[in-house]
Amino acid sequence: MEVKTITASDTWPIRHEVMWPDQPFEFVQLEEDNLGFHFGVFEEDKLVSIVSCFIEGKEMQFRKLATLEEYQGKGIASHLLKYILEFAKEKGVEKVWCNARTNKKSFYEKFGMIDTFKTFVKSGQEFTIMKISLS
Repeated sequence: MEVKTITASDTWPIRHEVMWPDQPFEFVQLEEDNLGFHFGVFEEDKLVSIVSCFIEGKEMQFRKLATLEEYQGKGIASHLLKYILEFAKEKGVEKVWCNARTNKKSFYEKFGMIDTFKTFVKSGQEFTIMKISLS
């Protein structure tokens, strides 16, 4: 399992397939993607998991953490999340946050992320904002 820097467009197929398969492909293409850092996990040269990170000041938001279904449950997303938390520390980030699907909240709690109980619904999915302090 190898983490590499990838382009925003490299993330779109997995974002679409895993997170929003019922939406048009353009739905997963974010206007701000060009401002982010994008990482992928490769298994034998196949991109199987992705995440996008956006740094503003001393905060980093990560978005669209997704792993292909046949590769889920193997620790790949955990490996990627640990990687980006280290990346954030190297960049001097003090706080990392994400909009987590509420049914995935326990995954993020394993890494010390705390639920802020600020929730919202997007396209029928319920989200809660999770955060962790690195300082």
